[in-house]
Amino acid sequence: MAKKDDEKTTKPAAPKKAGGQYDASSITVLEGLDPVRKRPGMYIGTTGPDGLHHLIWEIFDNSRDEAMGGFADDIEITLLPDGYVRVVDNGRGIPVGIHPKTKISALEMIMTTLHAGGKFGGEDSGYKVSGGLHGVGASVVNALSVHTKVIVHKDGAIHMQEYEIGKAKAKVKQIGKTKHNGTVTFFKPDVSIFKDGINWNWDKIVGHVRQQAYLVKGTRISVVDARDLENVDHEEVAYVRELGLEVPSMTFYFEGGLRSLVAFYNQHQTPVHKNIFYVDQEKDDVAVEISLQYIDDISPRLMAFANNIYNPEQGTHVTGFKTALTRTINAYARTAKLIKEADENFTGEDVLEGITAVVSVKMPEIQFEGQTKGKLGSVEAQGAVASVFGEAFSSFLEENPDDAKAIINKVSLALRARKAAKAAKDSVLRKGALEGMTLPGKLADCQSKSAEESELFVVEGDSAGGSAKMGRDRRTQAILPLRGKILNVERARLDKMLASEQIKNLVIAMGTAIGDIFDISKLRYHKIIIATDADIDGAHIRTLLLTLLYRHFRPIVDGGFVYMAQPPLYKIKQGKKISYAYSDEEKFQVLGGADVEVEIEGEGSEAEPEVEEEGGEDAAETTAKKGPAKASIQRYKGLGEMNPEELWETTMDPQRRLLKRVTVDDAADADRIFDILMGTDVASRKAFIQSNAKLATLDV
Repeated sequence: MAKKDDEKTTKPAAPKKAGGQYDASSITVLEGLDPVRKRPGMYIGTTGPDGLHHLIWEIFDNSRDEAMGGFADDIEITLLPDGYVRVVDNGRGIPVGIHPKTKISALEMIMTTLHAGGKFGGEDSGYKVSGGLHGVGASVVNALSVHTKVIVHKDGAIHMQEYEIGKAKAKVKQIGKTKHNGTVTFFKPDVSIFKDGINWNWDKIVGHVRQQAYLVKGTRISVVDARDLENVDHEEVAYVRELGLEVPSMTFYFEGGLRSLVAFYNQHQTPVHKNIFYVDQEKDDVAVEISLQYIDDISPRLMAFANNIYNPEQGTHVTGFKTALTRTINAYARTAKLIKEADENFTGEDVLEGITAVVSVKMPEIQFEGQTKGKLGSVEAQGAVASVFGEAFSSFLEENPDDAKAIINKVSLALRARKAAKAAKDSVLRKGALEGMTLPGKLADCQSKSAEESELFVVEGDSAGGSAKMGRDRRTQAILPLRGKILNVERARLDKMLASEQIKNLVIAMGTAIGDIFDISKLRYHKIIIATDADIDGAHIRTLLLTLLYRHFRPIVDGGFVYMAQPPLYKIKQGKKISYAYSDEEKFQVLGGADVEVEIEGEGSEAEPEVEEEGGEDAAETTAKKGPAKASIQRYKGLGEMNPEELWETTMDPQRRLLKRVTVDDAADADRIFDILMGTDVASRKAFIQSNAKLATLDV
């Protein structure tokens, strides 16, 4: 018999003495850097590859902050053998004197104590502006490293201290004399924390450093890969690149600051106007640096930084920029009589079309929204940016009338296109229209109404669609087959996109709508799985779909809802045993290097020389006499070749399948690659393919 509501309230039971006691003795105090090792994710976000590379960023940020303050102009990151990293700068050098309150060296305090550093007391403490973890970074890196060594060149002397897992091995000691100033930090991450291994990504490091070099103009920043060398000197402030070693290295130095960065972003584009706008000015303790140029495209590209930290969610500085941009262009167009008096004003959407802009502010006591620093919240940044940019951009338009006319023509074209497309858009995008539309006939929807457990497989062709529909779990898995290649949306306006039946079907199936009424909360599936064939056509279709999702459904990508299926390349039969291999390496592992007789099914002709590689023709003849195990290998060219059972157990079964989640680590670089691959600049695409040809996996 069910109890009444008032009977559910009972007197709390007395706490158990054994195992349940909670009093003062239950409180655990984590001393020193123990909290960092206990909860590393709180300090570096993750213990995966991103968190591992964050260690380099934190030490590098200390050197970069010296450069931002005008105290350093040369920084080098060196990857060394056994997972070690060495970061060198020619800044002022970390203070090594005895701190008046703690009575220990300031260097030891910074490296072994959380929230100890020169970034908390404003300009009087050594830094007017800074990024990083604001005094936490060096100690966090130390805590998560098995070995750290810091060598400081300062005031004519060299001081050094070593640490193991965040604890000093001995006191700071003087080890020599010097004519230099600067800091050398040498650390090896702890593999017990970073369980995926210490695998540094060269391209990731170079990309980050290149971006930072643009943001701190006049600073030389180098990256050196000396992982295959031994006996690289760690003691002196000597830059490895100057030793003349035959190792990969990259050095960046830009006098133009953000002007150079905009030129880099637009190197594969067609500019609308010749001169790149640039301003670098301070107002009310906010340093404002902005550069922009319009290109012949319809997508805006707007990058935002605060104290050199990338802000993917933008913030108050971008709000000030957009407001001033719209106001200034409207004012100039009317004053110069480039638009008629009766014409309506340009909207924010109009003035942003085809713009490449970078907005950077540097300020003390900066405030971000959230822990990730993805969005700037400092209110004073909005007014400073609007004032500095508005005045400077107005002068730019007055002083460059040809550029100004080209910009106004570009914005006017955007306005006309917006108005001309409005009727077509309204027919599909009016409020609630997509929600009311019948789901596509080709969509085999799932039974579940819970987006969290529902999956949408976007498959190539009716054949694969048929197998997927028959083999799926009907409760949670939906199937949408596509017919051929979808429209390349890189330069297509919304009304043209939605005229494509394939794209419209996908938009309706996902449920989020698109454009100005996009709503990610309406997403019907929390796994959008792209499943295409393992051939050149499949790769092209996959790229077209990723372009669509990246350009028009970016929150779905950022939210981690997009995946790529990984169907097997081979089906291997050995007697009654059936195995699947997802790569050539895995195929060899399945065969085990054992004596096998290969029977080829379909297009497995490449299997013949693979048997010879195990020992050549003589070996093959010998094994035949011994009575080898017989293996039959089938090479899959497409999902349609699999029957429903095979497709389920290899590609769709959550317990056995392989999925790759699509992420965007560097939005600017991803944007540039999409421009090259899917844009109209054939020469740039050809150069990209030629330079990356060695990385391609060919299906021949």
